[in-house]
Parts: sequence; structure tokens; C-alpha cells
Amino acid sequence: MTEQTPTDVHAAWLPAEAFRSLGSRRVLVHGAGPLVDTVYEEAARACAEHGGQVRRAPAQGHGPAATGEDADLVLALSSANSLGPAARSVLAGFRAAGGGTAAIGDEGYLLARRDGTTLVLADDPAGLLYGLFHVVRLGAAAFTGDRPAEHHRPAVRSRMLDHWDNVDVHPVMGQVERGYSGGSLFWHDGRARGDLTRVRAYARLLAACGINAVSVNNVNVHATEALLLTERLGDVAALADVFRPYGIRVHLSVSFAAPVVLGGLPTADPLDPDVRAWWAEATARVHQAVPDFGGYVVKADSEGQPGPFSYGRSHADGANLLARALAPFGGEVHWRAFVYDHRQDWRDRTTDRARAAFDHFAPLDGQFDDNVVLQVKHGPMDFQTREPVSPVIAAMPRTRLAVEFQVTQEYTGQQRHVCYLGPMWSGILGFGPWGPEGPTVASVAGGGTEPGTGRAAGGGIVAVSNAGDDRYWTGHPLAQANLYAFGRLAWAPGADPAALLDEWIDLTFVPVAAGDPAPLRHALHAMMAGSWRTYERYTAPLGVGFMVRPGDHYGPDVDGYEYTPWGTYHFADRDGVGVDRTRATGTGFTGQYPAPWSQVYESPGRCPDELLLFFHHVPYGHVLRSGSTVVQHIYDTHFDGAEEAAAMRRRWADPALTRLVDPALHARVGERLDEQVRCAEEWRDQVNAYFFRKSGVPDARGRRIP
Repeated sequence: MTEQTPTDVHAAWLPAEAFRSLGSRRVLVHGAGPLVDTVYEEAARACAEHGGQVRRAPAQGHGPAATGEDADLVLALSSANSLGPAARSVLAGFRAAGGGTAAIGDEGYLLARRDGTTLVLADDPAGLLYGLFHVVRLGAAAFTGDRPAEHHRPAVRSRMLDHWDNVDVHPVMGQVERGYSGGSLFWHDGRARGDLTRVRAYARLLAACGINAVSVNNVNVHATEALLLTERLGDVAALADVFRPYGIRVHLSVSFAAPVVLGGLPTADPLDPDVRAWWAEATARVHQAVPDFGGYVVKADSEGQPGPFSYGRSHADGANLLARALAPFGGEVHWRAFVYDHRQDWRDRTTDRARAAFDHFAPLDGQFDDNVVLQVKHGPMDFQTREPVSPVIAAMPRTRLAVEFQVTQEYTGQQRHVCYLGPMWSGILGFGPWGPEGPTVASVAGGGTEPGTGRAAGGGIVAVSNAGDDRYWTGHPLAQANLYAFGRLAWAPGADPAALLDEWIDLTFVPVAAGDPAPLRHALHAMMAGSWRTYERYTAPLGVGFMVRPGDHYGPDVDGYEYTPWGTYHFADRDGVGVDRTRATGTGFTGQYPAPWSQVYESPGRCPDELLLFFHHVPYGHVLRSGSTVVQHIYDTHFDGAEEAAAMRRRWADPALTRLVDPALHARVGERLDEQVRCAEEWRDQVNAYFFRKSGVPDARGRRIP
């Protein structure tokens, strides 16, 4: 790993050319504070690049220079006392529509265009920053015609990335656990990087897509990571100083055993007074070093990590211990619900890993402090290509819940495959755990359910980051789209993922295309929009999951986890395949869902085909809604998926595209597509051969199966 600066790396969705429309204008920035300073610096950089003019309005002043009457773009705090008539009119109209008391709100902004001036107005500096980046997204459209006032505000308060970065290079997990983009952006040779310039560039990228919180170290806390809480706290403060100008609060993963490992206490019992005192003192030191510290992220009693079970205590006891240490400083503890038995007997079909989070946490609803956020994986297993929504999301109305996604592509091609995950996340966020007419997953995470439900305020949306010190940030340049789409969906869960993909393409590729960008725009959309379903077609069928090589989780191994203690089985035999999770004859997992889903999932006739094998063990001849049998569906989708991957590669190799794209970037994408095609064919051949030999049923279309 070598130190890098932004000049060495791809600009992703913030190339200088994307600021052309903004930077060629006369810009006035109105307001004070560190984030307003950032807005001014961003505008000044753009104007210097593209020939515009930027100025800062004086705190007190009159006339066009102060009010922006002679500006093309005004970015102003609503509290400014020298706003021009256009800005005052927009604010008055907005407030009148809300009964005279409407607030733009935290991180929100108004965007309007009146009398030749584009206006961005915000109640707080963070909103002004987000408004600036919206203007960049709009490009020339932000400066055309009149635009009625639009109110933009995030639907979810906390929009967080968890980095699984190790401070030291771990002998098994490397620098970044489940990292496919090089080393850590933050850590180098066991310490914070000496030059944090690239971290600042990363903060810009995150702010531009709406992220406002980052955890900077692995949830599997090893020896050196543990020291970040005490003697290495200066490194955390240095990172916080870089993220702060972009409105991003730093969080820290901590070990539940820290009082023993770092404090020399004989116990980490959450009810022990000395343990409580130790955490209170340690947290006070953290906040002294990082005044806007966001809080702790904790993985406890999971996959060997220490936790309150060692002392006969509950997860509520453990989480509340840390929450009470953080409460005086406004911090939160993100307590992960990824708790299960990873030493399961594979012969025992009554044990079900999918049940674990609900069984552990649902009985604790209402016992967590208000500043505890229970961080729940979006599905009941582990970030598979297709899972049902976790029943925990509907089971804890008196607990703040955050929904956790995985941007890093652990089970979806590891950034060697094109797999745009926006459509999957959009479907999850829009899912109604109580039925299509009820609140959605997004409203639970945002806390915006109907009045009178008694539901706790939402805990936010969280994802595991896919960024590293690779030149293209994400290893595969096209994997940048997942990071961008996650941030935008966390801000606006109802956004169209196809539109967000186009937004990313228009920011990242179109401004730097060496010629007419239309063919490039069309090709990228065609390659990426359906790529998640392409990946699903040539990998694990019908929601069964986990047909991957143990350890690194890359490439096919149909029985790789079948006889292991990890609880991730498909139970294929000569008669059929799938896991019986019904109440009638299986593990009873379907009973963890409220109606109507408990009834839908219980019935093989009503269960959605794409989840059939997650909930049911069925014969190979079971007929799907498509009219195909299960085994023929497996053959067809694996042949189709491999061909779709090959079509992506052919499209990218079109000489008409080659001329439009930077040669190094084109080569990197081409190399990854070559690997995707090779791996898709391997998946096709191994999965089809496995099920042909298990079932004895030939392909109805007569294609060759090895």
C-alpha cells in the first residue's frame, strides 16, 4: 500500500467537469460556520476551474453584493438578515404553505429559480452543502427557466457506512475484512495515514451522495483496533477533523471486553459498577478528543466476539451500559443483531440460523435505552443475493432499528462482477412488513410510520462500505454505482434505482467522455440496470443461498457449507431441494412474520417463486408460476445468466465505446468482465451438473450439462 493523493485516483461522481455549469456562474455564498466554509471552497474551486466568480456575502450589508441580486446562484442560510427579494419570497411562500411556521429542517434545503437566479436556502449549514451538490447533479438544468420551490430533506436521519478496516494487516482477513478494493483509506502501517488528503476526497464523495456518518474500524475488533479507544484516540480525532467539514460524524467499533483488555479489570459484566465507571471515563475522553463523536458500533456474542452472555446478562444490559456512557454527550450505540449459533449440528433440522436474531432480540423489545440503535441485517441470514426481509424489523416497535445493507460485494461477486444492487435495496426499503398497505422498511428505519403506532424513532440505514485505497475506490470502477446508490437511497428511499444509476453515469462518465456520450450512457445503463438479476440467475437459485466456497465466499461450491457448523444449508437430496421453514412441518420460522406474510410464506403455492427454496423443501418437479419445474428453472437461469454476462463483455468491447473512455479505466473494466464471464460459466456448469446428478432429470432443451 502506498500513500496516494486525489490526483492519483479516479474522481468518481465528482469530476471537475461535473461542476462546469455551477463554476461558470456568478455565485454568492451567504452564512457562517465550518460547513458554509466548505460550500464556499467547493464553489470557489469550481469557479477557478471554469471561469466563474464566487464571493462571500458580508455578515451585515446591503445592495446587490450582499443580497445576491446580481448573482446566478445564491446559497444562503435562511437566518441571514440581508437576503434579496427573490430569496425572501421563496421563504415566505414555503412558510405560508406550512401555516407560517414551517421549518426547512435539519439537513434540508429549498431549491428554486426566480428572475434569473437559482436559490438554495437552508436552515442549517449541512442543508446548504447538500443543496450545493444537488445543483451539481442538475447541471445546466439548475440554471434554466423558472423552478418552483422544491423542498428536499432526508427521509432518514442517520445514513451511515461501516468500514471493516483493520488498523494492522490481519493474517487472515488482511487490511480490510471483506474488502475488494485494496487497503484501508484510513490506516497504514498500523497507524492513521500521514497524509489524509485522500480521506478528504472520500468525505466529499460521501457528502455528495448523502452519507452523514462513518465507522472507521472493523466490527471484529482486534488488538490494535481496541487501542483506538484509549492510547490511539488521536488517530480517531485526526480522521474526525477531516470528515467534519463535510457534515460526517465519526463512529468507532469497540470490543465489549475493553474494560478487561484495555482497563485491566477482572470483568466486563455490564452490571458491575467498576465496569460502568470505566466506560463512562473512557467515553468522556473520547468526547474530549472528538466533540462531535457519533458513538460506538458493537458486535457482541457473535462469531466469537465477547458479549454480555458471558456474564449471564442480556443484550439489552450490554447495549444500555454503553448507551448510558454516551448519553451525556449525545452519542448512540449501534448494537448489531447479527447473533447466531455458528457451531450448529448440520444433521439437526430443527435448528435454524434464520430464526436466531428474532429469538434473541424480539423478547427484549422496549428494554433498550433511547440512544440504543439495534442494527439489523436486511435479511435473516447474511447479505445473500436473495433473502426475505428480516422479521425482526416488524417485531420490535418500541426499539430504534437501523437496517443494515452490504455495499461491499461479499456474496455478489466481490467487485469482480458487475452487480448493481440498487434495485435489490429499493425493493427491501419499499417492502411492507405488515402488508402492502402498511408501513415500509424505510419508514421503520426513518421513524416515519403513522401516528399512534407507538413505534420508536427510526435508527437509520447502515451499510458496509466497499471503498479502499484502489485507484478507482471500489476495485471495479462500475462498483462505484453501488456506493453512490446506497447514499442516495438512504436519503430518499423511494427514489427510482434506475434513475439513480443514470444519475451516477451522468456525473461520472458523461462529463469526461471523449466524444458524444450518448452511446456510452446507453451501454452502461444496459449493462448495469439488470445486473443484479443476471448475477442471481447464474448463482444460487430461488433464494437458497450460500452455494459458495467456504472462507473467501467467491465462486461456486454447491455443497461448500452443506456439512459445516455455520447453519447455511440447502438440503438437496435425490427427491428435492430447499429448507422447510414452515410452522406445519419445519423450523417454524414463517411464524416469526406478522400477517399476511406468515401465511404467504407458509404456503408453497403462495410463496413468491424467488424465495421458494428459502422457505420450502420441494420436489424437483414442483411447478413454478412460470410453468417451469424447479430443476428446469435452475438449468434455464444458469444458461441465461452466463450468456447475459457474456453479452455485457461484448457490449463493453465495442470499439465505439473504447474511444470514449479513458484507456486505463476501460482496461480495468474489461479485465473484470473477462473474470465475470469465466466465473459465470463455472457457476453454470457446477450448479447444473450438481442438480442433474441429484435429480436425474435431463435438460428439456437438450443443452450440454457436464
